[in-house]
Amino acid sequence: WPPGGAQVHLPGPEATGYPFSASLPAPTSVLAVSVTVGGKQYLLGLYDTAGQEDYDRLRPLSYPMTDVFLICFSVVNPASFQNVKEEWVPELKEYAPNVPFLLIGTQIDLRDDPKTLARLNDMKEKPICVEQGQKLAKEIGACCYVECSALTQKGLKTVFDEAIIAILTPKKHTVKKRIGSRCINCCLIT
Repeated sequence: WPPGGAQVHLPGPEATGYPFSASLPAPTSVLAVSVTVGGKQYLLGLYDTAGQEDYDRLRPLSYPMTDVFLICFSVVNPASFQNVKEEWVPELKEYAPNVPFLLIGTQIDLRDDPKTLARLNDMKEKPICVEQGQKLAKEIGACCYVECSALTQKGLKTVFDEAIIAILTPKKHTVKKRIGSRCINCCLIT
């Protein structure tokens, strides 16, 4: 990636709510996005990894050099919300314990959709509300909780802005070290 570039990971099958992922092959879809935050331009390399069990052993191979992870779930799929805690967070803590991550609720346009609500009601379930997302984000140690809709584009810029902020915000006991033009995180042991 060029100077100012960053790698962003979108673990989870629910990340496929983004338009770019549907047209790219599994197990990993890639897209470059330019984002301006605070008047400065950044290039994000987005990697949407397959969530199927078949890829459990392959997925972590794409984690090195990732600057931030976006753990995505669908607000109208309670099982995907549960997978955040049971599958995605443990995987990241094992393979990328020092990399920041955001919790992203997707498909918010369907939260009030009559057909979606009827389907959920038939299963005796409800959409995940904002407060539930915020509570889980705090519980798992996410940098923040953001909601978005790929269909309406609501919240998408905020997702990318928060990803950049997470990358640029220094962590406790972490020091930034420059190697060439790429800035990497190095753990400071005291």
